Amino acid sequence: MLPLILAFIFTLGLTGLTFHRTHLISALLCLEGMMLSLFMALSLWTLQLNSTSLSCSPLFLLAFSACEASVGLALLVATSRTHGSDRLSSLNLLQC
Repeated sequence: MLPLILAFIFTLGLTGLTFHRTHLISALLCLEGMMLSLFMALSLWTLQLNSTSLSCSPLFLLAFSACEASVGLALLVATSRTHGSDRLSSLNLLQC
């Protein structure tokens, strides 16, 4: 039952990222929800296998997730300073 719930959380974050991309902060929150569900699934998987060689992989995923969040927040601050808002429709890569 729990893997089904984690898959639902991941799918919910993916659909939120796909369909509700109005603000950069909402896209970042959807990415964080997806990473949290992946972390929980990987942690439960290593606990079920009772393997000591896989026990550090959830920590690596958590470290990469923290780095992704910090880069996302830095980009959020940079775009809100340069463009005046965090709306994704105001960002255009062709104007850079």
